[in-house]
This record gives sequence, C-alpha cells and structure tokens, in this order.
Amino acid sequence: MEQLSASKSFGGFHKRFRHNSQSLDCEMIFAIYLPPQAEKTGAKLPVLYWLSGLTCTDENFMQKAAALRVAAELGLIIVAPDTSPRGDKVPDDENGAWDFGKGAGFYLNASEQPWAQHYRMYDYVTKELPALIEANFPVSDKRGISGHSMGGHGALICALKNPGRYQSLSAFAPIANPSNCPWGEKAFSKYLGSNRETWRQWDACELLKTAKERLPILVDQGAADSFLAEQLKPEALKAAAEAAGLPLNLRLQEGYDHSYYFIASFIEDHLRHHAAVLSQ
Repeated sequence: MEQLSASKSFGGFHKRFRHNSQSLDCEMIFAIYLPPQAEKTGAKLPVLYWLSGLTCTDENFMQKAAALRVAAELGLIIVAPDTSPRGDKVPDDENGAWDFGKGAGFYLNASEQPWAQHYRMYDYVTKELPALIEANFPVSDKRGISGHSMGGHGALICALKNPGRYQSLSAFAPIANPSNCPWGEKAFSKYLGSNRETWRQWDACELLKTAKERLPILVDQGAADSFLAEQLKPEALKAAAEAAGLPLNLRLQEGYDHSYYFIASFIEDHLRHHAAVLSQ
C-alpha cells in the first residue's frame, strides 16, 4: 500500500492510498479521512464507507460533500473507494459512454465476459477494502455505509446482502430499482447477462422482499432531480420497504437536484444518523 497524499483538515488528515486489488485484478486508489481523535486518543473509531456515483472517483465526495468538519466533531472515520476498476488492461465501454464501464462499476460482481475478471466491486467494497482498512487503520468493528446515486444503490445492496455487517445505512438519491431503469438495465445486461432473475440479487427493491437486515434507512432525494422519475424511482423503494415492514425515512427535498450541492446540504444529517448508532 502506497500513500499518495496527506492533507490536514479540521485537525485530522485526509489521505489517499494506492494498492493492488486481488478482487479487481488492478491497482486501486481509495481515500480515508482520519479525524483528530484517531491520533489524540489512540482509540479505535467507527468507520463510514461512502460509495460514489457514476463518473466519480475517490475524490468527489471528500472534496465536495462538506463532510469532514462534522466527521472530525463526531470522531468518525470515512473511507471513499473509487467507483470501478481502473487501468489500461481493464475493459471499458466501447463507445466511451459515461454510464457503463470505467467509473460505473455498479458495486456488483460481473459474471459476463470481458467484465468478470475485473468488475467485482461488490467483493472489493464488502470484503477486500474493509479487511485492508481494519489491518492498517484504527477502526473499530462498528461500520456504516452510505452513497449517492449508483453509490446509493451500492450502499443499499451491500447492507441488505450482509445482515449484521453494517450497523447503519443511508443513501442520497439512490438508483433504487435498477432492474427497471435505463442505467441499471444497460449495466446489468452487460455485467450479468440477459437473465433478469439474476438481476434480482443486485436490486434493492427485490432484496427488500426477503431481507433479514432490519436497519433503519435514511434516504434523501431532491425533488428537482432531473433523474428522479426515469432512473431513481424512490417510490418503488418506499413501496418495497412498506411491504417488507422495514423502517425507511424517505425525505423528498424540494428544489434540490442531483448534485453535490444537494449532498452538502444534508450530509450532516446523515453523518449524525450514522454516528448515533456507530458511537454506542
């Protein structure tokens, strides 16, 4: 593991690291924010994994979300991985599309060629990266997960597929029902093949039907989001949660769009939502 940078922020440090990923068969970069308590107290701190959306890297959230001040106050470590495998040997969309391939890993394990060798982001974010973090940083066994758009989808499925692994869960504008929206249908058909039954295990609305995980879910969705009706489908998530009897706090925020201005406006609520559980 190679440290690429370290920048002091709100008494703690934002750091970036590069490492060789076995899950993805390529080099990966992740970012971590270590609040001041990590150095001053020597205690193991809770960790929040943040999954970003289409076209993003490890940098977007850390630079734009205005999260570090509150994380420093709460003593919350934040880890932000990249959104897909990277490198010259990693296949990409043949037309250079922004919604598939590099920057669009969808946090699943691909089964179809040529994607299956590298596009295993689910294994990376739920197994390999946490093991690396827990071996090298002062994190406790208290884990939360959150994300935006494609990353909101990722956060939901990672928690729902791993009962007990995460103690808190939230999302911003998640792709809630990817089996039934253009972004998800494109990605799933290429990564997973044409059998829609296979898609169900990577769709939060489908997973909720048999979910053993009962975590309260906080979801913020901008009412002025241009992707709201066609791609995100929060109403499907609400219906699935209600049918499953799972606690979902879905907040429709008037006037807000899909951008990081929206995330920065409500990130404090989400961090406190996580810390209320993780700090116990």
